[in-house]
Amino acid sequence: CLRGMLKKYFAHLLPLCWTDKWRQSLEVSGPSLVPSLDSGDRHPLFFKIRLKTFLFDKGHIFMAEPSLSFAAIGSGWWETSHDALRPFSLLRLVVINFSLLHDPIAITIQAFLQDNEVVPLSMTHQPLYVSVETQVAIAGIILAGVYVLIIFEIVHRTLAAMLGSLAALAALSIIGNRPSLVTVVEWIDYETLALLFGMMVLVAIFSETGFFDYCAVKAYQLARGRVWPMIIILCLIAAILSAFLDNVTTMMLFTPVTIRLCEVLNLDPRHVLIAEVIFTNIGGAATAVGDPPNVIIVSNQDLRREGIDFASFTGYMFLGICLVLFTSFPFLRMLYWNKKLYNKESIEIVELKHEILVWRQTAQRINPASREETAVKCLLMQKVLNLESLLRNMMKTFQRQISQEDKNWEQNIQELQKKHRITDKVLLVKCVSVLGVVIFMFFLNSFVPSIHLDLGWIAILGALWLLVLADIQDFEIILHRVEWATLLFFAGLFVLMEALAQLQLIDYIGEQTALLIKAVPEDQRLAIAIILVMWVSALASSLIDNIPFTATMIPVLINLSQDADVNLPVKPLIFALAMGACLGGNGTLIGASANVVCAGIAEQHGYGFSFMEFFKLGFPMMIMTCMIGMCYLLATHIGLGWNM
Repeated sequence: CLRGMLKKYFAHLLPLCWTDKWRQSLEVSGPSLVPSLDSGDRHPLFFKIRLKTFLFDKGHIFMAEPSLSFAAIGSGWWETSHDALRPFSLLRLVVINFSLLHDPIAITIQAFLQDNEVVPLSMTHQPLYVSVETQVAIAGIILAGVYVLIIFEIVHRTLAAMLGSLAALAALSIIGNRPSLVTVVEWIDYETLALLFGMMVLVAIFSETGFFDYCAVKAYQLARGRVWPMIIILCLIAAILSAFLDNVTTMMLFTPVTIRLCEVLNLDPRHVLIAEVIFTNIGGAATAVGDPPNVIIVSNQDLRREGIDFASFTGYMFLGICLVLFTSFPFLRMLYWNKKLYNKESIEIVELKHEILVWRQTAQRINPASREETAVKCLLMQKVLNLESLLRNMMKTFQRQISQEDKNWEQNIQELQKKHRITDKVLLVKCVSVLGVVIFMFFLNSFVPSIHLDLGWIAILGALWLLVLADIQDFEIILHRVEWATLLFFAGLFVLMEALAQLQLIDYIGEQTALLIKAVPEDQRLAIAIILVMWVSALASSLIDNIPFTATMIPVLINLSQDADVNLPVKPLIFALAMGACLGGNGTLIGASANVVCAGIAEQHGYGFSFMEFFKLGFPMMIMTCMIGMCYLLATHIGLGWNM
């Protein structure tokens, strides 16, 4: 094998002007000898690449592996050809990215070839330096494009997230920072996806028992037939639960109950659902385990050494969120003042319209790949046509009925209890048992981290356990109840946000915030820093994922507090970050995971709400709650001097 090996030394010096980042490309082409077909040997082609300075002999600034072979880069071994007489040619591109110092450099290439013939070799170099401002501008354009697609409903939000992630990956590739497929897959938060999938399966089975109908009737009975007390009770319970459970879990349990309650009362579920998810995000900020940004903060070892642990964080945030929570109810009532919560048509017409929508969606999901599926789809569409004909007849004879609230609510309760009751008590016992264990494990995971069982695993194991106990015969029915579009949206969103972080968007926001704080006079610096961190966190969290933003801002704030020229305590800054990151999720539909989950479940039931419908209620609530939170921060840290 080594008999025909001829060692050649080839050196090529190429002076380069200084820049921060370059890409060096090496291309080799044949002809070259073909290995023996009988032996099947594969011979590597080796190159050594070194970079040296011209002006100073400082050694190697950058050196590749001692033997940079094509085999180490990819499938670069010689390939066996079926035609031994035909010259074998190789076109291979070796690409190396490197950063340079301020000195000009020389590139030296040493080649070990297996051929006595002259081998053409060409080199090209390309400057890849892209300023941080340019990368941030690109990231901002991509993010704005995604929001345009979602706001104006040009495409479905899932497709918008996937297109945005693809554009961000393309931008990374253009500037020379293209991630591998393995890296992109690792950006996806599989724990969140597993939590969503497991809870979707649990709720899908739970809904077969009639429990949600029963809860809807009980909530109406508890409110004594009055709509606004009922909405306040639902929002308050959702806020309390989300302080200890994950916000996503809370909304997955509450959304079906709310939809069924609104259906039996002839209410529009969209307004009630938006109110619930807003208070869910508010309640999640009250404790150290209620929202992911809070978990990141209390898990940071540097912050623990500063005295920010589970107890101190929860104690401080709980007081502030209670103030925010109880001042939010009057403002919510003011926002809903002119909104018609009741449907304008009779409950019979509303139910018929919803039934038509469900039948139509079911027919559209069937792919007519076989004769049987085609026949089923035709039958479903015929059902839709019959219902539409019935609806037209009802609309002709329609006379507005008085609302349920104007009737005797006790009589309504009796009618609802006869119509909506538990349908499968055995399955209900199984569901309650499994869901109780799952929720208990959620609590245990929050307070006892040593069990080493993530929320995603708990939800998946609970779903599998319930599937076994429930003895589901047709598993495809359960899978149809899973919000696959929501899962794909989150996967695309995770890739998009991480790609934007790679484009320096989040780091740039943190650095600019720190520069603004340093520019403020010292006597006003703490107050301005609290206000600035609070509002930057809130606005950023309403546009991008608050998890990477919080993780990026924590070291920025720690370094800012340790800077002798700044002289700021770290606790007020961290509490301002937590308050803004959690409350900012109410600003837009994609500002928090619970918002997207609620919208997905509502859309599956035929009551989907758009980005602008959520924005009209969520953004004013975000502004108001952040104002209350800011006043609390200033009063406690500036006025009372807490945590100084």
